[in-house]
Amino acid sequence: MRFGVWGIVTLILYLAALVVVAELARRARRDASPADHFLAGRTLGTFVLFLTLYATAYSGNSLLGYPGAAYREGYSFIMATGFMMAIIVVFHLLVPRLRPLAIRHAFVTPGDYLELRFGGPWARPLRRAVAFLMVLALANFLLAQLKAMGDVASVVTDGRIPYAGGVIGLAAVILFYETRGGMRAVAWTDAAQGIAMVVGLAALFGWLLFEAGGLGEVTRAVAERRPAAVAIPSTTVCIRWMSTLVLMGLASVLYPQAIQRVFAARDGRSLKRSFAAMSFMPLVTTLVVTLIGVAAIARFEISEAVAADEVVPRLLHDWGSGGGIGSWAALLVFLGALSAIMSTADSCLLSLGSLLSRDLLGRGGRDAKATALGKRLAALILIATIPFALWRDLTLWRLIELKMELLIQCVPAFLIALHWSRLRAGPVFAGIVVGTLFSVGLTLNGVTLGGLHVGVAGCLLNAAIAVIGSLFGTGNEPEWVGLAEVPSVAAVLTRN
Repeated sequence: MRFGVWGIVTLILYLAALVVVAELARRARRDASPADHFLAGRTLGTFVLFLTLYATAYSGNSLLGYPGAAYREGYSFIMATGFMMAIIVVFHLLVPRLRPLAIRHAFVTPGDYLELRFGGPWARPLRRAVAFLMVLALANFLLAQLKAMGDVASVVTDGRIPYAGGVIGLAAVILFYETRGGMRAVAWTDAAQGIAMVVGLAALFGWLLFEAGGLGEVTRAVAERRPAAVAIPSTTVCIRWMSTLVLMGLASVLYPQAIQRVFAARDGRSLKRSFAAMSFMPLVTTLVVTLIGVAAIARFEISEAVAADEVVPRLLHDWGSGGGIGSWAALLVFLGALSAIMSTADSCLLSLGSLLSRDLLGRGGRDAKATALGKRLAALILIATIPFALWRDLTLWRLIELKMELLIQCVPAFLIALHWSRLRAGPVFAGIVVGTLFSVGLTLNGVTLGGLHVGVAGCLLNAAIAVIGSLFGTGNEPEWVGLAEVPSVAAVLTRN
């Protein structure tokens, strides 16, 4: 039987397993409240929490977008490993302050924190502005996963499942098990998907090195075919990577699905151990997928930028078409890649539902009706995103950058507000509006800043307005006293 046929069989079995997990998760639910559906009743332990964080962080962007970018850029993209490490560092500025407040006040969404932190007439507009940016970023993230699902399903099955069929069919499965089982179904499937991803990536990288005769031979072959791929990066490229380090490090910690997993942890000890394990994952994931993309330079000649996102599926097809144990190993990697993509898509969908209903529309109920509204809104967003996924002119890496340039505008409302009690809602709202319009305006007009991301520049402008406005502005907003109630970092990570 040909590899493409086995790809279809494997896909069917995998999707059937997801349906079973969804049903088990539905039966395990305690009630129909938003906290139970969107946060699994705040019961995630170390093992499941770590794997759901991992599977969500390393998504279709990581498994398709990063290798595609590495194929286009060459060895200079090795800095991507630093991007992911920066995220863990910045999390230590967010979690110790946010976690005890989340436990004390039963937060469900990031907006619940904003409602507590800021007072005065600008608190509600600020919550909605942040929710709007997060919804746009999540819709972008969801779009990237749908595109990645279509690519993987089409290439690995030899086109028997067309790109559009992969996008629509897999989206339907995600909608089913996310709606049915909520965060439990998402977290449980993430646990299996995270394991498959680690094993699959290691197998694919090992095969590439074995075939090429080692990393040294890979580098020589790449240098012969495309010398620029092994050249010392230019000053502009170095500025771009440093800018991306700031962009990814600050913006990624504000993913709503990541924040909600902090809320969903069973206790502080589970959270501490999960983040400790996450510290090592850039080395076994981002570094590996970058080297896979570079190694593909010596194997393929891909002229179109968007087509480079198909590097990993094409490698899997080549590996699996050789027959024998390689076919089964390639199918395992296929499952790992698809698992990573679907785990991120389901997390996006889950967070979208809660953000739309609670933060954007202000439906703050804690009963079954609030949960049902979130499910319906998430389904509408998914359906609306599918047509955009069928338009294939944007690379996955560019989609990553675009959503980060939106999310980074939320930094003052969280990272500064958690550490400085004098920050006020009005100036923060003004900063977000100005920073977002600045970033979007320059992007739409094709303006570049010599390697600096327009989102980073917009965030600097945003933060300056928020801080200066809070220092010298007037108004009746009360100074927040919540910082005085926050225990030490050590206490948070071992007790709560």
